[in-house]
Amino acid sequence: MSDLPAPGAVRSPRRRRLALLVGAVLLAVAALWLLGATAASAATAPDGLDSLTEGGAGGPGVSVQVEGVDGKPSSALVVLLGITVLSVAPALLLMMTSFTKIFVVLSITRNALGLTAAPPNQVLAGLALFLSLFVMAPVLSQVNDAGVQPFLAGDLDQTQALQAGVAPLKTFMLEHVRSDDLALITRAADRPNPETRAATPLLTLVPAFVLSELRAAFIIGFVIYVPFLVIDLVVSAALMSMGMMMLPPVTVSLPFKLLLFVLVDGWGLVITAVIGSYGGSG
Repeated sequence: MSDLPAPGAVRSPRRRRLALLVGAVLLAVAALWLLGATAASAATAPDGLDSLTEGGAGGPGVSVQVEGVDGKPSSALVVLLGITVLSVAPALLLMMTSFTKIFVVLSITRNALGLTAAPPNQVLAGLALFLSLFVMAPVLSQVNDAGVQPFLAGDLDQTQALQAGVAPLKTFMLEHVRSDDLALITRAADRPNPETRAATPLLTLVPAFVLSELRAAFIIGFVIYVPFLVIDLVVSAALMSMGMMMLPPVTVSLPFKLLLFVLVDGWGLVITAVIGSYGGSG
């Protein structure tokens, strides 16, 4: 009796083969349905894939129509470009806007208070994102008017729309980048010096802009750190004079830091200083 296999051991291979067979049938049906839907949409849609062409100079081939009605881009192309923009949006947000500077300043403020998890990173990132949208609103409006809307209207092709849309962002970065950082990146890339600042290529301008933003953020962070450092020194000296050397000074100074920060409206001052540093960008 012990040599007989268990019922589940006999049925499991059969069940697996049956499941694989059913899955293969379902995949075949789905593939046939997708092929039929693609053929029907290609035959009826005016801006979809063109049919195979024969008799041309290059012989048989496939051509893709990217223009829709009245020379406007087709809906499929617009969706594809939108997905592409969304995929690179985090990099653009970090490297070509004010997000990095604002987020670094808010993080330094939290560290200066002696707090490690309050407010959390999600809150700081959300606040930095909306403040960046507020700062970048004039630039984004210019990008929309110069590049996006003319492209959707069919007045510009992809290359022209890209050049027209990048121009406002490039102007914004040139207004807030240091010449020393531009020279540093130019030498590091072993490139010739541009004739003018406006002729600086994006591959050089973007890292130089990020370096300038980090430098400005650290300067603001230093100014924020100084009063809290004074509080730490005063509390530490008081504890030393009372012989309470085993008590961490941070435990005593944290309430005084929070009290000072609330009394002077610290978050308002920090946000006002960061936004004020972009006063000439609109």
